[in-house]
Amino acid sequence: MSSPTPDAAQAASHEIAVVVRRGLAKRYARERRFRLYGIGAVALGLAFLLLLFGTILGKGYSAFVQTYVQLEVELDPAVIDPDGLRAQDVLSRADYGGLVKAALRERFPEVSGRRDKRKLYGMVSSGAAFDLREMVMANPDLVGQRLTVWVPADDDVDMLVKGHIDRDLPEGDRRIDDKQLTWVDDWQAAGQVETRFNRILFTAGDSREPELSGIRGALMGSLYTLIVTLLLSFPVGVAAAVYLEEFAPKNRWTDLIEVNINNLAAVPSIIFGLLGLAVFLNFFGLPRSVPLVGGLVLTLMTLPTIIIAGRAALQSVPPSIREAALGVGASATQTVFHHVLPLALPGMLTGTIIGMARALGESAPLLMIGMVAFIVDVPQGINDPSTVLPVQIYLWADSPERAFVERTSAATLVLLAFLVTMNGLAVWLRSRLERQW
Repeated sequence: MSSPTPDAAQAASHEIAVVVRRGLAKRYARERRFRLYGIGAVALGLAFLLLLFGTILGKGYSAFVQTYVQLEVELDPAVIDPDGLRAQDVLSRADYGGLVKAALRERFPEVSGRRDKRKLYGMVSSGAAFDLREMVMANPDLVGQRLTVWVPADDDVDMLVKGHIDRDLPEGDRRIDDKQLTWVDDWQAAGQVETRFNRILFTAGDSREPELSGIRGALMGSLYTLIVTLLLSFPVGVAAAVYLEEFAPKNRWTDLIEVNINNLAAVPSIIFGLLGLAVFLNFFGLPRSVPLVGGLVLTLMTLPTIIIAGRAALQSVPPSIREAALGVGASATQTVFHHVLPLALPGMLTGTIIGMARALGESAPLLMIGMVAFIVDVPQGINDPSTVLPVQIYLWADSPERAFVERTSAATLVLLAFLVTMNGLAVWLRSRLERQW
């Protein structure tokens, strides 16, 4: 056979080059499309995240301020302290609500009729009487004086001042009627209505009145629960990770334990709640709705995460560290606790913080052990009845009042702030303390 001519060989190589260029162009086009798909997915995720945060912030930012109204209150000695002895028990039992009602009647003397007076009395929060009581109990010399005080307004007035109630709606579709609108306008025209920072939100426990409800009880309950969880889960998780990674023999039993630990990390959290209900409450008889039981349940839930993170941190320590320690005569225990564990501790702390952040946001397992109860008092210890912040959000979300809607969003913002802070701390610890090999 004759060899191809130079022209034919050149033509064949040209066709091959054209085919290769076409293939490269298609491959590069597919890579660009894939990159664009990835960018689009990230952008879509960020858009939904911003929409979520924007919705929560739009509904909850107004909960950080509260409407107050000004009243001229006469601290009548005949009502507060008829004997003039200034006895604390007498001062505490006085009819301060009657004094607030008298101040309202004096402010609006034209209001008559039982129904209109009841509407007028409802313009001010029931917490106004408690504020007067605290003032008199703190300073009994105020009895007999006439004071200008600022008291919290009712939640409907608060929503009206914040613009959450449409004045243009028909009277039957509003929670505030036309007469009450006139009284609020009169107050505002006289400069006797103002909004202030809502300290009640951070200093009070739960309440059936939206303007008096706060998250302090839930925050303290979450704090005590997380303290119990940390004190139990961190040492047990680190010890289990060290044993499984450094000392446990490699056989079918340790393989079975490892598989079960990995499976437990994926078990739904409510299953741990059922376990806590069956073991800690029904078997051991521990009290319901207390941080002690909540911490025990969350410990069971976070242990797999801490153990897995701890083992990964131990595996990241180079074998040369162990070999060098053993080479200079250190025992296996000294090698682990004096050399390997200190180097792996930053990674373990990171995993622990992430596990604690997950525990902070959990509500399902705590619902099973009764931490969904209506708790007014702020807990003072791990054995006091309490709730936690996610459960408090759940309770408020089920309330129909518009004021509870904004408090639900505000509590969600506080919870998200704590979660972002804890995850940011984990990232900072990892970048600050972790060593690169």
